[in-house]
Amino acid sequence: MKRKILTSRKKGGNPRNKGYHALRGTRRYLDNSATTPVAEEVLQAMEPYWAIQYGNPSSPHLRGVAAEKTMNSCRNQLGSMLRVNPARLIFTASGTEANNLALQGVANIPYFLHHPGHIISTPIEHPSVLNVIKHLKERGWSVSYLSVDGFGRIEPQEVAELLQPNTKIVSTMLVNNELGTIAPINEIGRLIEIENQERQHKIVYHVDAVQALGHIPLDISEARAQLFTFSGHKIFGPKGVGLLYAHPQAQLRPIMFGGNQEGGLRPGTENIPAIVGFTKADQLVTENLDASSKQLKTLRQALTNGIKTIADTRINSPEDGAPHLLNASFPGIRGEVLVHFLEQKRVFVTMGAACSSKKKGASHVLESIDLGQDEIHSAIRFSLAPTVTLDQIRYVVYSLKDTVEEIRNIYV
Repeated sequence: MKRKILTSRKKGGNPRNKGYHALRGTRRYLDNSATTPVAEEVLQAMEPYWAIQYGNPSSPHLRGVAAEKTMNSCRNQLGSMLRVNPARLIFTASGTEANNLALQGVANIPYFLHHPGHIISTPIEHPSVLNVIKHLKERGWSVSYLSVDGFGRIEPQEVAELLQPNTKIVSTMLVNNELGTIAPINEIGRLIEIENQERQHKIVYHVDAVQALGHIPLDISEARAQLFTFSGHKIFGPKGVGLLYAHPQAQLRPIMFGGNQEGGLRPGTENIPAIVGFTKADQLVTENLDASSKQLKTLRQALTNGIKTIADTRINSPEDGAPHLLNASFPGIRGEVLVHFLEQKRVFVTMGAACSSKKKGASHVLESIDLGQDEIHSAIRFSLAPTVTLDQIRYVVYSLKDTVEEIRNIYV
């Protein structure tokens, strides 16, 4: 089932106009890892909670009770879809906040406030993890980073080699947001579970699953991780809502203070419309996961094959990566130049993570996989969605090939 997306429709145009030139009036949006448009079904589900069912779930009157029931229903539905105890789900305002609460919430355990611990992570994490780790280092925590190969892959056994007596946190993202590389979280989780049998202070395993939800199968219990983080606007849901799964073993402490919402871990009035939207979006991607994954693999392969027909290019993503992500380099061309040239042809891509792509400097992810400077600065990220068609991919390849040749001719 194809997802309905809110778009503006323009009348006119010659239906007999076929080919790539006839497609230039529409947008080819391939930046879905940065954000997705809101699905029509999601917007419809959210609409009553802005102006009709607007109660505060903490209020004791009927409108407040109704809002609380709605929130509890959403929590139960999400628990069922994620196959976890719904009481362990905490609503946040974003995936970034969920990552902060996960990592800093562990670091705020009273013992570790006075005895900073050790963290194991990777150098290719999202900034909302790496910058938290940087903050914890300033508080006295020590950090070890797993090695990554030329496609961002890690070896689970290295986690065992890096463990120290005071290791408290291991944090890895399930799907890398620039390369699409899938981490072996189940193997890492089993390794940590065995290690924890001999430890007084248990190691807490955190998985950033923001880019995984709705794109690859996800089994929280199989991963044996105590913390999982998600975001609504990556799955055709609204911006402004994230989700944290927290097992009691994590023993989280709050990082913000106020009311007693979300079990005292996330103060502030819950965003009911966004929670409803997130729940509906998760329902849609869960129900359509198999069909969407198959379609995305077809689109990704067509895009890969097309890019390979362009001279002097490099595919940076692994073949077995997540089906919605593809990273490629076009040496001799600055990535930002290529992005803006393609924009003129109604093709929307980006240089890397949306949180850092506007900043000057090289991608920390691409630097970590030992690409040359020309390959790093000429890299483009394409992120797909089930709403993308093969015809659109063909147009993207056509435009990309034409644009690369055009820019290279300018600078020859």
